Amino acid sequence: MKSALHVVEQAIGEPLHPKPRKRRKNPHAVALGRKGGLKGGVARAANLTPEQRSQIARAAAKSRWKNHS
Repeated sequence: MKSALHVVEQAIGEPLHPKPRKRRKNPHAVALGRKGGLKGGVARAANLTPEQRSQIARAAAKSRWKNHS
C-alpha cells in the first residue's frame, strides 16, 4: 500500500521533502577533541583526593538510585 506522499512524489517526479545534507566534520578538529577527551578523566582523577573521589561516588550513587524506591 502506497502512502499519499509517495503517490504525489511519483507524480511530480521528485521528493517533496528532500533529505537534509549531513555536515561533514573536520577530521583535524575531531582528532584534537578526542585527544583532549581521552586524557581529561585520567588527569582529573589524578588531582582528586580520596575524600573528593568518595564524595563524587556517593553523589553518583545517590543520583542513580534517586528514582528507585
